[in-house]
Amino acid sequence: MFPSNFAWGAATSAYQIEGGWDVDDKGPSIWDTFCHEGGRLVFEGQSGDITCNSYELWEEDLRCIRQLGLTHYRLSLSWSRLLPEGITRHVNQKGLRYYNKVINDLLASDVLPMVTLYHFDLPQALQDQGGWKSPEIAAIFDSYARFCFEAFGDRVKLWITLNEPYVCAKLGHEDGIFAPGVKEPGMAAYLVGHNMLRGHARAWHSYNVLYREKQGGSVSLAINSDWAEPLDPASPDDTAATERYLAFTLGWFAWPLFVTGDYPEVMRSSIEVRSKELGYEEGSRLPRFSKDEPSLLGTADFFALNYYTSRRVKPGECCPGVLGLKSDQDAEGVVDPSWPVCGVSWLAVVPDGLRKLLKYVKDTFNNPAIYITENGFSQVGPVDMEDVQRCGFYHDIIQEVARALREDGVDVRGYFAWSLLDNFEWADGFSVRFGLFHVDFSRPERPRTAYRSGREYAGIISKYRSQTMVNT
Repeated sequence: MFPSNFAWGAATSAYQIEGGWDVDDKGPSIWDTFCHEGGRLVFEGQSGDITCNSYELWEEDLRCIRQLGLTHYRLSLSWSRLLPEGITRHVNQKGLRYYNKVINDLLASDVLPMVTLYHFDLPQALQDQGGWKSPEIAAIFDSYARFCFEAFGDRVKLWITLNEPYVCAKLGHEDGIFAPGVKEPGMAAYLVGHNMLRGHARAWHSYNVLYREKQGGSVSLAINSDWAEPLDPASPDDTAATERYLAFTLGWFAWPLFVTGDYPEVMRSSIEVRSKELGYEEGSRLPRFSKDEPSLLGTADFFALNYYTSRRVKPGECCPGVLGLKSDQDAEGVVDPSWPVCGVSWLAVVPDGLRKLLKYVKDTFNNPAIYITENGFSQVGPVDMEDVQRCGFYHDIIQEVARALREDGVDVRGYFAWSLLDNFEWADGFSVRFGLFHVDFSRPERPRTAYRSGREYAGIISKYRSQTMVNT
């Protein structure tokens, strides 16, 4: 049912689990600043200052990884822990030793690392210079990426340059509810997304030219997307809205990498139509890629997909005269009342939505190799260690991945559950728990205990790995 080299993984990110925000010469990140400033929208004023304290308790994380029987572990590097000023002029040797130990310990445990270079936590020193809105950030990111390839690439064979640029662009620079808290509707998100793609392209080309032959790894970018289908399949308006919905989420970052080297035409035309309607005459709000820069087309060695939920889509109901990404998209996703909701209100559980999305990626983006780099189910309210509902969700989702492989011919290479541990869930703080392991944040030693869903996931991995060994 699954190939012998299928990646069974779990994922985390540096800011969400490490803590140690100001120890051992680490520089501040935009999430440190965002959480420490007053008036922000983080649940109960919480922060990732300590969170799981994985910076000091890495061996405990490794014990959890071994207990699950993972073949792969996806982690991210804290840019400001390695380069406190964001640039290679000052390298933090303590941060370098930490990540070398993590990678070496994983390999010694027969677990392969998938390393993300950037998971939302830009060094504050770079934000002070314009952050992702600055055109210079692409070259700076490339320099950081080359530093990481040089430092860790002899052992790391799977790289993600950027995690969910959509989230960084929209939530961080349009809605202002994620760091750095910028609210510039209709403008900043497109510029930020553009510069992130430019940075990714530079980093991929650097790896391709300088490191690929010697290190033999693969590089991609992690794209998040819901599955979307028309609210009324017979409605041309709902069908067109669904096309826009997917273009403004999945297509925004996948189309340039896999199809044309540019944004989806429906995305560009929708933005231009809305600009004309609102009398905006200062040029295209969606930037164009320069022919003088490294090409984006082909700069993904695999398709890294983060999937959580699905939506039924109809035309949007935006206020007239409002400049913004939502009004540009002119599409509204709604939850089907028949779908169960897991924890938070937005997380409708639709396992077959993942299968449909995988087939869509296969058919639309030239049948790439796909890693499902994030997928998970949340808890809120009182802790339920016997989380039977989540156990069922994991079984269902793995079955849909198997059907995509077996029946649809999708080249799925791996599945990474979000997340290894309960952690700091961004604006939701510690009120939402996605972990396979519960973390008791009330105790300084931060003990980790497997949920029933964690034990079930370990059983799923053991079952399919055993079947694979028998079949081979």
